Amino acid sequence: MPKRILTGDRPTSPLHLGHYVGSLQNRVRLQDEYDTFILIADIQALTDNFERPEMLEANVFEVTLDYLAVGVDPHKAKIVVQSMVPELTELTIYFMNLVTVATLERNPTLKEEIKQRNFTKGIPVGFWSYPISQAADITIFKADLVPVGEDQLPMIEQTREIVRRFNRLYKKILIEPRALLGKVARLPGTDGGAKMSKSVGNCIYLGDSPEQVRQRVMSMFTDPTRIHPTDPGHVEGNPVFTYHDVFNPDKAEVEDLKDRYRKGTVGDVEVKERLVKALTDFLDPIRARRAEFAAKPQLVREIINEGTRQGRALAQQTMDEVRSAMKIKYALD
Repeated sequence: MPKRILTGDRPTSPLHLGHYVGSLQNRVRLQDEYDTFILIADIQALTDNFERPEMLEANVFEVTLDYLAVGVDPHKAKIVVQSMVPELTELTIYFMNLVTVATLERNPTLKEEIKQRNFTKGIPVGFWSYPISQAADITIFKADLVPVGEDQLPMIEQTREIVRRFNRLYKKILIEPRALLGKVARLPGTDGGAKMSKSVGNCIYLGDSPEQVRQRVMSMFTDPTRIHPTDPGHVEGNPVFTYHDVFNPDKAEVEDLKDRYRKGTVGDVEVKERLVKALTDFLDPIRARRAEFAAKPQLVREIINEGTRQGRALAQQTMDEVRSAMKIKYALD
């Protein structure tokens, strides 16, 4: 049986460049080698959008467009909608007995996301259980490998702990997954923040127009110690140069810009203009493919439905094994 990948995103908005370098790039690269399932985690998106659930349907469609635009092949990778696989909820409930509240409170990814969302009416229980839900997502598809960004590593370790405890208590039927990081561990936000984040709004989206890309790049933070274009500047830790390193294929140009920036012979405007061109060249084919699929909404819906059908069939098979292992597969008739 081929090795399997499970990865996914919460459909809170379209996807951005941070998603691309964090996991999308690996998903596309590995879909020929692995049996790939990509989960659109709309139930998890409800944990901090429960007052406006109507937004999720449109976002499921938009996120699927992003997948197809970057090169996810629906003949090789199955796109699955989380809420349409009720077995995931069942497994999440079983896993809740294998995790303590103290463990969740120590999870650094969860702590950071709580901080970003600034819950004013208290933290919903659904949000606290987010790491458990993610563990169910990964294990129900028996994934060997999970392409993630660096910030998600504690979630994968949480999953591994749950799997070990389940296999020890009941029967060794679940797979302990491994994380796969992208080539860039974490892409900083345009505001110089630690990472690009939808909730903070410091993103460049895959579907952004050339005008939007220009606007976002020209407003990017650079070296805060540099007052004048003739001042020597710092390249290390400068978000604009981080993006050049990742997305500008002309490495000679990048090195020249770095050298002149350190000497104070090039201004931020020129460095950003070169980045605008590099990002525009990178995003143009993605934007074109996105438009092609957007013009065929019925095809996109068929891709989602077929992927979800295949995903649920696998989930049902795993849950049958789980109930047997836990000795709760009752014969009531």
